[in-house]
Amino acid sequence: MSDLEIDRVETALLDVPLRRPHRFARTGMTAQPVLLVFVHTRGGAVGAGEGVVPGGPWWGGESVETMAVVVERYFTPVLLGRRVDDIAGILRDLGDVVAANLHAKAAVEVALHDAWARALGVPVHTLLGGVARRSVPVTWALGTEPAPVVADEALAKLDAGHRSFKLKMGALDPADDVARVCAVAEKLVGVASVRVDLNARWDLPTSLKYLPRLADAGVDLVEQPVPGAEVEALAEIARALPIPVMADESLRTPGDALRLAKLRAAGVFSLKTTKSGGLRATRAIAEVAAAAGIPCHAGTSIESPVGTAASLQLACTAPAVTWGSELFGPLLMSEELLTTPLRYEGGELHLPDGPGLGVEPDRGAVRRLRRS
Repeated sequence: MSDLEIDRVETALLDVPLRRPHRFARTGMTAQPVLLVFVHTRGGAVGAGEGVVPGGPWWGGESVETMAVVVERYFTPVLLGRRVDDIAGILRDLGDVVAANLHAKAAVEVALHDAWARALGVPVHTLLGGVARRSVPVTWALGTEPAPVVADEALAKLDAGHRSFKLKMGALDPADDVARVCAVAEKLVGVASVRVDLNARWDLPTSLKYLPRLADAGVDLVEQPVPGAEVEALAEIARALPIPVMADESLRTPGDALRLAKLRAAGVFSLKTTKSGGLRATRAIAEVAAAAGIPCHAGTSIESPVGTAASLQLACTAPAVTWGSELFGPLLMSEELLTTPLRYEGGELHLPDGPGLGVEPDRGAVRRLRRS
């Protein structure tokens, strides 16, 4: 069993260009920075994990640059000589060395699962308890551009099978932003689901004033209107609206999930392996949600295909993931990072076959996109 020992940890910082600019409430990007972490075992199995945030440290405080330093300087000494199946013990010891830094921990934790599963010749979903489904619907995320631009993009995606769209909000004056979204909803309601994401930009009074107008216009879900720490405000909004409120920035840990469930502060949970420290913690959040009767959605940090494959493995094993996914990151990227691309078909992302995450990073593409 010495073949399971970790003898090398490799990191690669990439900048993956996008097909079109993607804008959030606070920032935008034309390329997605990605940290890949490769865990090598003495037996030859190599596991890959990804550290990524949507466009930089504005979202959760980490960046791919900080993740790389944490993995290289603090995590690697803990990992070397350990067995890849000692995930619980490794995570405990990583927590003793570095507090928080969940995105960096997620990259390592996923790589450990991938390497262990490859050594066993089984898919990662076997280590997580087996599949509940073989594919998940994919919501297409739209930026903060003017209504005609995002409406045209959404309508063009209908031919690819997408039947739900999420619009970013929070970059404009609230009244103007609501008018923009209502104009888009007018073209899509009855054809596709329309959802919005405020990225925690509004306060409680603004939310109570404007969000009912979105519900009246046919928007059927609102994601994180207020800052993550304001869980009581989120609960008040959830009680006031006739449509579900989805928690994202308020939901990082299983403890957060329990608090949200107790307060009935969200009607849907956004699961992200990246923000929660990996597959195991995200699975625990999904189990809290299932116990509370709260459906889950597989969210995105605009991961590359490597991180997307990890999120897909998790989403396909968690029965509570009944609100589909937003795992569209690879479709937004203009460069392919896998030897065989993930399969998007009929508006859904399909679980790949094969051991580990079921995907093989293209080392040539990694070298080409790697920062010098």
